[in-house]
Amino acid sequence: MTGGKLAAAKIRTEGSMTLELINPGDLPTPSTYTQVIVATGSKMVFIAGQEPEDAQGNLVGPGDLAAQARQVFANLGRALAAAGTSPEQVTKITIFAVRHRPENLPVIEEARIALFGAHKPADTLVGIETLARPGYLIEVDAIAVTDG
Repeated sequence: MTGGKLAAAKIRTEGSMTLELINPGDLPTPSTYTQVIVATGSKMVFIAGQEPEDAQGNLVGPGDLAAQARQVFANLGRALAAAGTSPEQVTKITIFAVRHRPENLPVIEEARIALFGAHKPADTLVGIETLARPGYLIEVDAIAVTDG
């Protein structure tokens, strides 16, 4: 029970790793992420902010948020695989978007769903003035919990 209202919860288990996905009844239920995730497992994986670069470090899609978002989430998928984990084990992402405007959200969400599908990790979107390198419009980091 949360604040007098029941919380909607789903439990997912992979090996000894369990994610309890909770959208408390007294908070809005978001369509693209989960308000609260309680994770148990034996290994935590922290993925650095993934930038819109190809394998050679070249900027992908200068000035094109959709192309950069696709590249960033694809890079996140590759980073997760390198750690021996999968998108379904991600508990939290942070999205940093340069000069974010509400009309940019569908473009970001399309790229996000391409990686995560129906899985909805907790998520924070932060509008910022600039990223580490000129021309970068989006960066995403992640935390995952696995069964080791």
